[in-house]
Amino acid sequence: MKQLITFLTAMIMTTVLTAQNGKAKTVKTTFHRETSVSIDIQSDPAIVWALLTNASDFPRWNSTVVSIEGQIAPGGKIKLKSTLDEKRTFKLKIKEFVPDQRLVWGDGQGNRVFTLIKNGNEGLTFSMSEKIGGAMFPMYAKMIPSFDQSFEQFAADLKREAELIQSSK
Repeated sequence: MKQLITFLTAMIMTTVLTAQNGKAKTVKTTFHRETSVSIDIQSDPAIVWALLTNASDFPRWNSTVVSIEGQIAPGGKIKLKSTLDEKRTFKLKIKEFVPDQRLVWGDGQGNRVFTLIKNGNEGLTFSMSEKIGGAMFPMYAKMIPSFDQSFEQFAADLKREAELIQSSK
Protein backbone atom coordinates (compact mmCIF):
# COMPACT_ATOMS: atom_id res chain seq x y z
CA MET A 1 0.00 0.00 0.00
CA LYS A 2 2.85 2.38 0.87
CA GLN A 3 4.46 1.77 -2.54
CA LEU A 4 1.16 2.52 -4.27
CA ILE A 5 0.76 5.79 -2.38
CA THR A 6 4.36 6.76 -3.18
CA PHE A 7 3.83 5.89 -6.85
CA LEU A 8 0.56 7.84 -7.10
CA THR A 9 2.07 10.85 -5.33
CA ALA A 10 5.01 10.82 -7.76
CA MET A 11 2.62 10.56 -10.70
CA ILE A 12 0.60 13.54 -9.48
CA MET A 13 3.74 15.61 -8.87
CA THR A 14 5.14 14.65 -12.27
CA THR A 15 1.88 15.68 -13.93
CA VAL A 16 1.79 18.99 -12.05
CA LEU A 17 5.43 19.89 -12.65
CA THR A 18 5.93 18.48 -16.13
CA ALA A 19 6.04 20.74 -19.13
CA GLN A 20 4.05 19.50 -22.10
CA ASN A 21 4.69 19.16 -25.83
CA GLY A 22 8.39 18.47 -25.53
CA LYS A 23 9.19 21.78 -23.83
CA ALA A 24 11.18 21.50 -20.60
CA LYS A 25 10.32 23.30 -17.39
CA THR A 26 12.58 23.95 -14.42
CA VAL A 27 11.50 24.81 -10.89
CA LYS A 28 14.23 26.18 -8.60
CA THR A 29 14.34 26.63 -4.83
CA THR A 30 17.22 27.32 -2.49
CA PHE A 31 17.91 23.65 -1.82
CA HIS A 32 16.90 21.90 -5.03
CA ARG A 33 16.16 22.17 -8.73
CA GLU A 34 13.71 20.04 -10.69
CA THR A 35 13.57 19.86 -14.46
CA SER A 36 10.86 17.99 -16.34
CA VAL A 37 9.63 17.35 -19.86
CA SER A 38 6.72 15.43 -21.35
CA ILE A 39 5.93 14.42 -24.93
CA ASP A 40 3.35 12.25 -26.69
CA ILE A 41 4.80 9.31 -28.61
CA GLN A 42 2.84 7.26 -31.14
CA SER A 43 4.39 3.96 -30.18
CA ASP A 44 3.76 0.86 -28.16
CA PRO A 45 5.09 1.28 -24.58
CA ALA A 46 7.20 -1.87 -25.01
CA ILE A 47 9.21 -0.17 -27.77
CA VAL A 48 9.90 2.90 -25.63
CA TRP A 49 10.73 0.70 -22.63
CA ALA A 50 13.19 -1.32 -24.71
CA LEU A 51 14.94 1.89 -25.78
CA LEU A 52 15.11 3.18 -22.20
CA THR A 53 16.52 -0.06 -20.78
CA ASN A 54 19.13 -0.98 -23.39
CA ALA A 55 22.15 0.89 -22.01
CA SER A 56 24.60 0.00 -24.77
CA ASP A 57 22.20 1.31 -27.46
CA PHE A 58 21.57 4.74 -25.85
CA PRO A 59 24.32 6.65 -27.71
CA ARG A 60 23.01 5.42 -31.07
CA TRP A 61 19.58 7.05 -30.76
CA ASN A 62 20.09 9.59 -27.94
CA SER A 63 22.24 12.60 -28.85
CA THR A 64 22.46 13.70 -25.18
CA VAL A 65 24.29 10.56 -24.04
CA VAL A 66 27.96 9.89 -24.78
CA SER A 67 27.99 6.43 -23.15
CA ILE A 68 26.30 4.19 -20.60
CA GLU A 69 28.02 1.18 -19.10
CA GLY A 70 26.23 -1.42 -17.00
CA GLN A 71 22.74 -2.87 -16.84
CA ILE A 72 19.49 -0.91 -16.67
CA ALA A 73 17.70 -3.59 -14.67
CA PRO A 74 16.28 -3.95 -11.14
CA GLY A 75 19.05 -3.16 -8.65
CA GLY A 76 21.50 -2.49 -11.47
CA LYS A 77 24.23 0.12 -11.57
CA ILE A 78 25.27 2.24 -14.52
CA LYS A 79 28.01 4.69 -15.41
CA LEU A 80 26.69 7.48 -17.60
CA LYS A 81 28.52 10.17 -19.55
CA SER A 82 26.37 13.04 -20.78
CA THR A 83 27.01 15.72 -23.38
CA LEU A 84 26.43 18.29 -20.62
CA ASP A 85 29.79 17.32 -19.06
CA GLU A 86 31.65 14.70 -21.09
CA LYS A 87 34.56 14.61 -18.61
CA ARG A 88 32.35 13.49 -15.73
CA THR A 89 31.03 9.97 -15.21
CA PHE A 90 27.81 9.71 -13.20
CA LYS A 91 27.62 6.53 -11.13
CA LEU A 92 23.93 5.75 -10.79
CA LYS A 93 21.80 3.04 -9.24
CA ILE A 94 18.55 1.72 -10.70
CA LYS A 95 16.09 2.50 -7.90
CA GLU A 96 12.74 1.59 -9.46
CA PHE A 97 11.95 -0.65 -12.42
CA VAL A 98 8.31 -1.21 -13.41
CA PRO A 99 8.32 -2.54 -17.00
CA ASP A 100 6.53 -0.38 -19.58
CA GLN A 101 5.61 2.16 -16.84
CA ARG A 102 8.30 3.63 -14.60
CA LEU A 103 12.08 3.74 -14.29
CA VAL A 104 14.09 5.66 -11.68
CA TRP A 105 17.85 5.99 -11.52
CA GLY A 106 19.93 8.24 -9.34
CA ASP A 107 22.66 8.91 -6.84
CA GLY A 108 23.03 10.80 -3.56
CA GLN A 109 22.38 14.14 -5.27
CA GLY A 110 19.14 13.27 -7.02
CA ASN A 111 16.93 11.01 -9.10
CA ARG A 112 15.79 10.90 -12.69
CA VAL A 113 12.27 9.51 -13.15
CA PHE A 114 10.97 8.17 -16.47
CA THR A 115 7.22 7.55 -16.72
CA LEU A 116 5.20 6.00 -19.54
CA ILE A 117 1.43 6.46 -19.48
CA LYS A 118 -0.78 5.01 -22.22
CA ASN A 119 -3.05 7.62 -23.78
CA GLY A 120 -6.22 7.29 -25.83
CA ASN A 121 -4.40 7.92 -29.11
CA GLU A 122 -2.85 4.44 -29.44
CA GLY A 123 0.35 5.81 -28.01
CA LEU A 124 1.74 7.07 -24.75
CA THR A 125 2.86 10.12 -22.90
CA PHE A 126 6.52 9.98 -21.92
CA SER A 127 7.58 12.11 -18.95
CA MET A 128 11.04 12.60 -17.54
CA SER A 129 11.95 14.61 -14.47
CA GLU A 130 15.06 15.05 -12.40
CA LYS A 131 15.29 16.57 -8.97
CA ILE A 132 18.74 17.40 -7.65
CA GLY A 133 19.67 19.08 -4.43
CA GLY A 134 20.27 18.79 -0.72
CA ALA A 135 21.64 20.82 2.16
CA MET A 136 24.84 21.67 0.26
CA PHE A 137 23.06 22.48 -3.02
CA PRO A 138 23.31 26.29 -2.67
CA MET A 139 27.12 25.99 -2.65
CA TYR A 140 27.36 24.26 -6.04
CA ALA A 141 24.05 25.06 -7.79
CA LYS A 142 25.60 27.71 -10.06
CA MET A 143 28.12 25.19 -11.41
CA ILE A 144 25.40 22.86 -12.73
CA PRO A 145 24.30 23.69 -16.27
CA SER A 146 20.64 24.00 -17.21
CA PHE A 147 19.04 20.69 -18.17
CA ASP A 148 16.24 22.25 -20.25
CA GLN A 149 17.76 21.89 -23.72
CA SER A 150 19.16 18.44 -22.94
CA PHE A 151 15.76 17.21 -21.67
CA GLU A 152 14.00 18.57 -24.76
CA GLN A 153 16.53 16.84 -27.03
CA PHE A 154 16.30 13.56 -25.07
CA ALA A 155 12.48 13.55 -25.44
CA ALA A 156 12.67 14.44 -29.16
CA ASP A 157 15.28 11.73 -29.83
CA LEU A 158 13.22 9.11 -27.97
CA LYS A 159 10.04 10.10 -29.86
CA ARG A 160 11.80 9.98 -33.23
CA GLU A 161 13.37 6.56 -32.62
CA ALA A 162 10.28 4.93 -31.07
CA GLU A 163 7.98 6.17 -33.82
CA LEU A 164 10.45 5.03 -36.48
CA ILE A 165 10.52 1.54 -34.98
CA GLN A 166 6.72 1.52 -34.61
CA SER A 167 6.20 2.54 -38.24
CA SER A 168 8.48 -0.24 -39.48
CA LYS A 169 6.28 -2.93 -37.87
